Amino acid sequence: MGYRFAVVGATGNVGTEMLTILAESDIEIDAVHALASRKSVGRELSFGDKDIKCEDLDTFDFTTVDIALMSAGGDVSKVWSLKIAEAGCIVIDNSSAWRMDPDVPLIVPEVNADQVMDFKKGIIANPNCSTIQMVVALKPLHDRAKIKRVVVSTYQSVSGGGKKAMDELWLQTKGIYSNDEFPPVNFTKQIAFNVIPQIDVFMDGGDTKEEWKMKAETKKILDPKIKVSATCVRVPVFVGHSESLNIEFENEISADEARALLRESPGIMVVDKPEEEVYVTPIECVGDYATYISRIREDSTQDNTLNLWCVSDNLRKGAALNTVQIAELLANRKLPRNPKSN
Repeated sequence: MGYRFAVVGATGNVGTEMLTILAESDIEIDAVHALASRKSVGRELSFGDKDIKCEDLDTFDFTTVDIALMSAGGDVSKVWSLKIAEAGCIVIDNSSAWRMDPDVPLIVPEVNADQVMDFKKGIIANPNCSTIQMVVALKPLHDRAKIKRVVVSTYQSVSGGGKKAMDELWLQTKGIYSNDEFPPVNFTKQIAFNVIPQIDVFMDGGDTKEEWKMKAETKKILDPKIKVSATCVRVPVFVGHSESLNIEFENEISADEARALLRESPGIMVVDKPEEEVYVTPIECVGDYATYISRIREDSTQDNTLNLWCVSDNLRKGAALNTVQIAELLANRKLPRNPKSN
């Protein structure tokens, strides 16, 4: 028998991507329900070669499904995740609501798959999109040479802020060419033809919450001893997050060794021929599953330190794909069907 799924927040950017990737997965699936708020009830969404109609989250019976993929935001998750888990359904949540809860595993399958069944509350958390691609890149290097410190600068696309943020970039860009002003609504500054060194709110000490997430989540997923310094920047790109990483190791590791190691690591594609100007940019990673790594080189100013460039589709690996991969881990470990199902 296959598994029965619910996708909560199915009409959003990530929710529709979850349906697409779930349909492409190897999981044996008996049923899929697309859930959203009442205003979206009846809306048709694609699941593979089928059309399914959106159902009302408020009235749905979660005892009829085994796994819920949540992409409806932190506020909705705080209200619903425990209720869904109490109905016997495992929740894989894409928001930040549960990530730092000690009883909720924070999973990137290429990094810490062995922790996936440790869901004491019936909830598994999907990390922040910028954290996911970074730890995928860091894991094989950490296993080989033990990372001491990471300095990361991100170049994050507007899709990380949702559909309204994408619309704002489009309208502002169009408005500049037509002399039609579109003032900032979803961002603190104009995003078109600009970069904004703020993602999420500022916290005590000057970091933004996005920067704090990258630090805290990396420690929880990979190693609490790793020091992380992050600067997160929003750029006028529709889809695809990029990161510049400076990585200091306890042990010696060369750029050539790191390049060879990363080429053999799961979830990673190395595209790195600087002599031919071959490297990856966000536009080239859209729609792909991999985390791309380019520009691997030694830092001449610091011993045992490498620089590299990391790019990934934030709607796929940074959100929907990682969530479905977690579901695949559960299926491969023979997660029992919902015990409260009739």
